[in-house]
Amino acid sequence: MIEVEICVNGVPSAIAAQAGGAHRIELCDNLVEGGTTPSIGTIAIAQEKLDIPIHVMIRPRGGDFCYSDEEFAVMKANIKQLQSYDVAGVVFGILLPSGKIDLARCQQLIDLAKPMKITFHRAFDMTRDPFEALDDCLDLEVDIILTSGHQPKVPQGIQLLKALQEKANNHLQIMPGSGVTIENANEIVNQTAVSAIHVSSAVQQLIPSTMTYQNAALSKGSNAQSSEYQTAVTSADRVKQLVNSLK
Repeated sequence: MIEVEICVNGVPSAIAAQAGGAHRIELCDNLVEGGTTPSIGTIAIAQEKLDIPIHVMIRPRGGDFCYSDEEFAVMKANIKQLQSYDVAGVVFGILLPSGKIDLARCQQLIDLAKPMKITFHRAFDMTRDPFEALDDCLDLEVDIILTSGHQPKVPQGIQLLKALQEKANNHLQIMPGSGVTIENANEIVNQTAVSAIHVSSAVQQLIPSTMTYQNAALSKGSNAQSSEYQTAVTSADRVKQLVNSLK
């Protein structure tokens, strides 16, 4: 079986992902920035509503993955809080200025998170050497690496993903993410021999606001393409199509 992980931006999307047959979710906030840590309220309600595993993003901000002492303290505090919510896993990545994985800080987070599963997220794609980074993740005993194969999108990183999968040799899970769609998921799996995929925007749909009054002259967001009057939400039907495409 190919595991399907859906990256979701809130409780409605989490519920839809489960309804569509996802095997687990990555729970985030701020997907336009690549995902940050969701609120405790979001985590708590998602845990109430879902039966499938929840992996929570631990990322204090958008941008790079080299964090200040204060930001690292926030990451540790968030993981400590999660121990009260019985979530299945955490998702994070910390790099040194040199582009190498920050082994010392990652190990601290892993120790705090036990017995939760550990995903090293796409900070992996910003490392200076993917095979060095893989060796570091193996030494850390990470469970999953989320990666696009050091390329903007998975289809461009197929050869590296295949090589990483071969080197990992089932000691950890290589999970392609970014640019995985309903149409290409099966081909990606066949070409790389991976056992899991990660999908986000390809299974979303835009839901219009229920507001009858709309002030088109103003926008709270900094993204010029965003709108307060529509929301990107995971579609259960699209998740189902994705899952069925891999059977």
